[in-house]
Amino acid sequence: MPTSYRIAEAAALLGVSDDTVRRWIDSDRLPATRGGGPAQVDGVALARVAAELHEAPQPGATRSSSARNRLTGIVTRVVRDTVMAQVEIQAGPFRVVSLMSREAADELGLAPGVRAVATVKATQVSVDVP
Repeated sequence: MPTSYRIAEAAALLGVSDDTVRRWIDSDRLPATRGGGPAQVDGVALARVAAELHEAPQPGATRSSSARNRLTGIVTRVVRDTVMAQVEIQAGPFRVVSLMSREAADELGLAPGVRAVATVKATQVSVDVP
């Protein structure tokens, strides 16, 4: 089942403006279909662009804000073995990696291009300001 997103949804997932997504569509950086309704961006292509946009920060680098505990993003990669799955989500500038059972990943239908919400729970949270 292919996943596609409207321009505003794609922009929110990438952390850019709607106009930026339109420019990327016009320049063929991001493929989109234009049927009878609004333009639709392919989820797999969106995941590829999301992964290109936000490279991992240098170890020890801090940001000026603290991320909330629910990060909405797009799945960029899923690696499954017989028991476990590693799921990578790009949520704006944040890359979140989750390890879960393969059964859970299969039941959720996780694949590149699928919208997902990473919920983070920790007993300790450190906040740094550079």
